[in-house]
Amino acid sequence: MIRIITLGLLIIICFILQSALFPFIEVSGVVPNLMLILTVSFGLMRGRKEGMLVGFFCGLLYDLFFGFAIGPYMLIFMIIGYCNGFFHRLYLVEDVLFPIFIILADDFIFNFITFIIFFVMRNRLSFGEYLKEIIIPDMIYTSLLTLIVFKFFVFVNKKLKKIEKGNES
Repeated sequence: MIRIITLGLLIIICFILQSALFPFIEVSGVVPNLMLILTVSFGLMRGRKEGMLVGFFCGLLYDLFFGFAIGPYMLIFMIIGYCNGFFHRLYLVEDVLFPIFIILADDFIFNFITFIIFFVMRNRLSFGEYLKEIIIPDMIYTSLLTLIVFKFFVFVNKKLKKIEKGNES
């Protein structure tokens, strides 16, 4: 129960930070994707099921406040969270570079799918410009934020595991 409440609070706090605070620290019109970092983090640390659930709720909030319909972002975040769960066995807490590489790949995938859904379907086909203006700066900015935020998520995950072990005893 503590884990569910903590994850719910993390999702809400990350969403508030991303939607209310981060627009003030945008660089080149790009805001780091904290919801993606949260989804990737818990997919890596907890596995497919939890990554998918965190992705579901992050995507739902994203759709409700930024999307034109409920579903596209939710599906993207769920798929990313689920796929990152496959790397759960490869992830080591001490490793810093692995999460950065994963977030770079996931941010590219997130932005590429967003481009397909929201631009190609409207016959806007300038992918080179979108890559240069949006995707690459977003990947860099999000990966830099990952260096800071991921350690906090690891700390929260360790505390949750310790509480869960204490409840089992």
